Amino acid sequence: MKVSRPRKLFLNLPVADLKRSVDFFTKLGFEFNKDFTDDKATCMVVGEDAFVMLLTDDRFKEFIKKPLHDATQSTAGTYALSANSREEVDEMVKTALANGGSPAADAMDLGFMYGGSFYDPDGHHWEVAWMDPNQMPPQH
Repeated sequence: MKVSRPRKLFLNLPVADLKRSVDFFTKLGFEFNKDFTDDKATCMVVGEDAFVMLLTDDRFKEFIKKPLHDATQSTAGTYALSANSREEVDEMVKTALANGGSPAADAMDLGFMYGGSFYDPDGHHWEVAWMDPNQMPPQH
């Protein structure tokens, strides 16, 4: 299926404490669109066409029919972000851990690709990766 035009991505995540989540992601360098922010939700800007809507648990439940997933008990998905360097990967993970996040996995170093990960305060699994396509092994 060919996508005829670029699409924007809006990922919706439930959070137990909206202020805590905003403080956490602000420390990681993210900004929020005030036009889509109130006491029950906010729009975290990831890129020009990618956004994460952080919704209080009660607000999130208004959009779903199944029970709300508890990210502290099991993993429903991983959310990956790009970084501009290995150092940026390490810095983001270090900042996350120092501000209420917890370790998700050991760093991964494949030479051409380097990544780190953390759980946010609600238990959502975030990956941060840097890749140098010029150093990728040849595809067969």
